[in-house]
Amino acid sequence: MQVDLEADGASVEGLPRFQQGQFHARRLRQAGISLTVLAVAGWVLALFVALFAPLSIWPVVLINCASALLLLVAGLQSAWWVADWRAQALEEPAVEVPLEDPGRYARFMLRFAKQIGAPVLWLGGWSLLALISVVEFWNLGLPAAPVGQSASIGAALALALAFGLLVFERRLAQETTAQWPEAAQLAQLSRVAIVCLVLSAICLLFAGAESVWPLRLAVLIGLLPALVSLEFVLRAMLSLFSPRQPRLEPRLMAQSFIAGLLRWPPQPLLALQHELHNRFGIDLRQIWAFTYMRRAFLPVLLVVLAVGWALTGVHEVPLQGRGIYERFGKPVEVFGPGLHAGLPWPLGRVISVENGVVHELATSVSDAATPELAPAEGPAPLIANRLWDASHVNDKSQVIASSSGDKQSFQIVNMDVRFVYRIGLTDQAALAATYNSANVPSLIRSTASRILVHDFASRTLDELLGEQRTSLADEIGRAVQADLQRLDSGVEILATVVEAIHPPAGAANAYHGVQAAQIGAQALISRERGAASEQTNQALLQASTARDQATATAREVNAGAQAANLRFAAEQKAYATAGQAFVLEQYLGQLSQGLAHAKLLILDHRLGADGAPTIDLRSFTLPADPSQPRKAVQ
Repeated sequence: MQVDLEADGASVEGLPRFQQGQFHARRLRQAGISLTVLAVAGWVLALFVALFAPLSIWPVVLINCASALLLLVAGLQSAWWVADWRAQALEEPAVEVPLEDPGRYARFMLRFAKQIGAPVLWLGGWSLLALISVVEFWNLGLPAAPVGQSASIGAALALALAFGLLVFERRLAQETTAQWPEAAQLAQLSRVAIVCLVLSAICLLFAGAESVWPLRLAVLIGLLPALVSLEFVLRAMLSLFSPRQPRLEPRLMAQSFIAGLLRWPPQPLLALQHELHNRFGIDLRQIWAFTYMRRAFLPVLLVVLAVGWALTGVHEVPLQGRGIYERFGKPVEVFGPGLHAGLPWPLGRVISVENGVVHELATSVSDAATPELAPAEGPAPLIANRLWDASHVNDKSQVIASSSGDKQSFQIVNMDVRFVYRIGLTDQAALAATYNSANVPSLIRSTASRILVHDFASRTLDELLGEQRTSLADEIGRAVQADLQRLDSGVEILATVVEAIHPPAGAANAYHGVQAAQIGAQALISRERGAASEQTNQALLQASTARDQATATAREVNAGAQAANLRFAAEQKAYATAGQAFVLEQYLGQLSQGLAHAKLLILDHRLGADGAPTIDLRSFTLPADPSQPRKAVQ
């Protein structure tokens, strides 16, 4: 029952909690300072470890334990405010001395503190710090990793601190309500810290490279301090709406319903029953319905658990998946899409397998986030940049053959080779993909890397850049598929895409210079070869023309000589036949030919001056040739 100092006849000298108020305040201050140092040290150490090993178990364990200790510190500080008020209530009231005007800011802070109260601010601050710390370090995807000897040391320290808090909790539990009403609530908050420390020690002891459950348990431990801190924050916010009465004995604000559940045997409704009985006079134990529910609760719970356990044997396989049904750990059948019934867990279980889902896998091992899809009308995404002078996310460096003169060497190129694959559609492929390989993408990536190293070891950069990418991709895909089939992986390679093959970004400019020099040299060689070929063709043309002209001239001379020879032979034959007449005829012919276009003046001595020239226009019949016989008249 709260004491009001302004009430008539209020006397606090005979109350044990007021008599021991100063002693309780001193104990709470000492315990609060010690636990604050430990909590802040653990919190700072968690931040420091998170900078170097963010995926280890240490940041989660340290922050959960530090948050639980911060909540206990918040409870101790809240109890200290109550104990200090009781200690001051026994003292004589001090004479108020008028003070000078402290200033506008000081008056505002004093008014703000009076309206809200320092206990509310401290409780809300500690609770928010614990809640934010747990939320920031929450990560259920922590990978398993070895922790070494430091885990045993950390577990020993956690158990030692838990033992000290257990002694503190036992001493608080022995306090009576009349002597110290807040001791029971502080004992419950101590149990929260003890549970977190003990479970964290267990996680550290069993953590290893093959154990994943300690990591999951270490993260889930943070639920307990997170829920308690959330409850404290709500209580601090709701206390703002309650009137401030400085002369009324305050209550402990750091009361937790969740911390009150940490008792044996568990009685979750006990606090609700006490509140209803104290405030409204309702005793739930006198209601027959609640009595019947309490008696029937255990049988009904067992029936519900049995039915729920039996329903674990009903499995639903989605349309895009398949399921491998294991009975007593042995694969029996491959389920298709739909509902299937089997033995309940753990006697039977169904392992999900993909059914025709197509994946694209790059040979690089980059953990970059998946790029967002670019709009059709917007700019191209960065992944579409295929320039050689830029580094790409999916590029992987590869060593290939090289030659310098007569010496063999090697060089490095960047390539982006991607595989489109899926799990085989047969039941045997589903079984092989599930039981023969722990990680299908890693298996494909390692196999492809080995194939690429073996295949590109004998190829030069010029050969890779000059070959057809389609044939190169088909060759790589067939080799990878053959290795996967030999391993009985159950994976089907649908397509192999060679996105890019180019020198590294740093050597791109140098390679461009080498290419430009090679192109220039080849252009000069081709130009000189063209000039030489042109000169050769011109010389051949001139020689052919001269030869043809000489041949034509020779043929003309030869033809003229042959014609003259024939003419001479004909004239010789005619002379032999006609004699002098042929000579005269030739003479006259040559004379008429020579005088055809000449202007002649003919002088005839037989024409006199007395007689005029006469032209005889008479026609005479040629005399008959006596050498030709006449035709007989019929």
